[in-house]
Amino acid sequence: MALIMSDVDRFETARPRLEAIAYRLLGSASEAEDAVQETFLRWQAADVGRIEVPEAWLTKVLTNWCLNMLTSARARRETYVGRWLPEPLLAGDPMLGPADTAEQRESVSYAVLVLLERLSPNERAVYVLREAFDYPHREIAEILEITEAASQQIYHRAKKHIADGKARTEIDEATAQRIVEEFLAAATSGRTEPLVRLLTQDAVAVGDGGGKVPARAKAFEGALAVATFMRGLFKPSPAKRAHVGGTPEIYATTANGGPAILAVVDGRVAGIICLEATAEGIVAIRSQVNPDKLVRATEHWAAADHHGEAPLHTL
Repeated sequence: MALIMSDVDRFETARPRLEAIAYRLLGSASEAEDAVQETFLRWQAADVGRIEVPEAWLTKVLTNWCLNMLTSARARRETYVGRWLPEPLLAGDPMLGPADTAEQRESVSYAVLVLLERLSPNERAVYVLREAFDYPHREIAEILEITEAASQQIYHRAKKHIADGKARTEIDEATAQRIVEEFLAAATSGRTEPLVRLLTQDAVAVGDGGGKVPARAKAFEGALAVATFMRGLFKPSPAKRAHVGGTPEIYATTANGGPAILAVVDGRVAGIICLEATAEGIVAIRSQVNPDKLVRATEHWAAADHHGEAPLHTL
């Protein structure tokens, strides 16, 4: 059934919210875009005039499509080369969605996206819809075709899993900038001790190269091991420049609301290092260098005005 322009406009109005939901559910911007496009095709084929609450209908179609994708994604990730990490998004990306409350900001933090991978698809859906978008359990139950009581139980279970895995710490943009600057100063000092002082004793570091770029799939564990690895990573060398096809310029930024280090080569984002920080220090360093998961970040970086913005370091 052909859509009239007002129906298309109605979908486009809903698109930012749908993309933000899909990104949280899937941890991938490209897969989120695919899910939203599939939802549009379903909207296009539906008898829109008979849909009483379009927002609810679209959310249900999108969520259930994402649940199917999550089920198949788990099978694909069993054969994924190395460690699978979510796709980070730079500050200002509309796919990050609402950030008015602490719960909304936390729901899209990189640390929480990593933890969401441990949940079942239903747990992930209930957590995202409730925590990030404040859907009442009655509506969540209708979307997932479960009882309201089941939705409440799933939510409490999912929230406990997330709380057990992450020490919640709110970090503003200025603090994130300071954390990155201190980290880079220590990492490029040529010494291990300054880095160790910034890390917690149980700090971990891991990377996702997707089999296309060398990355440490098995986590480095402990402050000394992580600091030693990071000191080597930030040591300039011709081999590093040859590997990435140029001289990486290092910038301080935020990704998913948290402190992050951006490596840019000739305008292309070659890597994003997300730092998970608490009052005790940096507890986790997660590096995304899989080029497939840096396409959107590159587009976002290229579209922004960086006039007068000098890199903090080059490799």
